[in-house]
Amino acid sequence: MDFSLNEEQRTWQLEARRFAQEAITAISVERDQIPDPRETFDWEIIKKGSRLGLRTAGVPREWGGHGIDFVTQAVVMAELAQSDSSISKTFSQCWKWSHLIAAFCTNDQKERFLKPFLADDTYLIGSASTEPNAGSDNRLPPEDDPASGWRLKAERRGEEWILNGEKCFIANGSVGKLFFVSTRTNPDVAIRDGTTVFMVPSGTPGFRIGKVFNKSGWRFYQNAELIFENARVPHTNVVGEVNGGVRARSGPSAEFGDLELAANALGVCEAAVESAMQRARTHRLGGLYLMEHQLIQLKLNEMHMLTEALRSFVMRTAWEMDREVRGSANPILVMNFSSDVIQRVTRLNLEIQVNAGATMPAAADKLVRDGIIWTHLAGDATQRIKVMKRFPRW
Repeated sequence: MDFSLNEEQRTWQLEARRFAQEAITAISVERDQIPDPRETFDWEIIKKGSRLGLRTAGVPREWGGHGIDFVTQAVVMAELAQSDSSISKTFSQCWKWSHLIAAFCTNDQKERFLKPFLADDTYLIGSASTEPNAGSDNRLPPEDDPASGWRLKAERRGEEWILNGEKCFIANGSVGKLFFVSTRTNPDVAIRDGTTVFMVPSGTPGFRIGKVFNKSGWRFYQNAELIFENARVPHTNVVGEVNGGVRARSGPSAEFGDLELAANALGVCEAAVESAMQRARTHRLGGLYLMEHQLIQLKLNEMHMLTEALRSFVMRTAWEMDREVRGSANPILVMNFSSDVIQRVTRLNLEIQVNAGATMPAAADKLVRDGIIWTHLAGDATQRIKVMKRFPRW
C-alpha cells in the first residue's frame, strides 16, 4: 500500500500550504479573539481561497469542479487546518454537500444549485439536521420509535411543501446560501422511513436565521439557528425521494463527514507538534533547553506518535474511499480516534508552552479550545462506537 502523493496531489498540498501560511495564519488568532461570534467571519479569506479552487475542489470535473480524490481532499484539509481548523472546515463543509448534489440530485437541481455554487465565490453550503431536542439520535435512530429524531415538519400542499420548526448548531448557518434540510414528512413512523431532505436556499419565504452560537473553539466557523415558519419550498427541491431522507444522507457523503473531521484534526495535531518543538528548542528552564528535559522529551515523543498514527489512519481511510470500499467501519473509527488524539496532543502542547501557553492570545490556547469541539462533532464518542454495531463485520 503506497501512500506517497502523486504529482497532482502534491501540487494541491503545496498550494494549500502556501495559502494557509500567507493568508490564514495572519488572521487566525485575531479572528478567534473577537467577542461577537457574528464578527469573527471574514469573507475576504473565503473569496481568496475560492479563487484557488478550495471551495469547489470536491465538485466532479464534468460539472466544472476540480474533482480531486479523497486522499487529496484529506491532504488539503490538514494543510489548511494547520493554520486554522475552523477556516479549513468552512471550505470542506462545501465539499461534503457538493458530493451529495453529484450523487443524489437531478440534472435540473444541479443546473439550479450546482452551477451558481461554482460561479459565486461567496456561495457556502450547510446541512440542517440537529434540533434542540434531536442531535445524536439522528445518526443512530431507534428502529421503531417515531418520537425520536428530528421533528421539523414538512407538509405537502400541491407542488409545494410547507416547513415549520427549528434547527440549531447548523454549519455555515449565518453565511450559507443553500441548506440541505432534514424534515419529518411522516411523523407516524421512525425517521428511517419518514424523513425527507430538501434543498432550501437562503431568502426562501418563511425561512430566517436565528442566533449565532458563541463557541469556545472554532470561533470563525458560523454555527447558527435556522427557523422555519411556514417556509414554502417547491417539490422540485426534494433530494432523492420523499421519505428517503436517511438514504440520501448516507453513503459517500456521510463517510466523507467522518474523514473530513479526522483530516482536520490531523492538521491541528501537526500544528501543535510544530509549536511544541519550537518552544522546546528555544525556551530554557533550570539552565537547560526544554528539549533537554526527559519529561519534555517523553511528551514530544507521545505527540509525534499519536499524530503519525492518526496520519496513517486518515490516509488509509481516504484510500479506501477512493476505491469505493463499502461497509468499512474505518470512517467512524478514524473520527473517534481523532477526537481522542487531538485533545491529548493539544493539551501536551499547552503543557510544554509553560505559562505562556495559557494566555488567551496564545495559539496553544486556541488549539486546545478548537480540539474540545471534537467531543461534540457527529455525535459523542460513545454514540459513534454504538453506530458500528450496524456494520456487518462488527
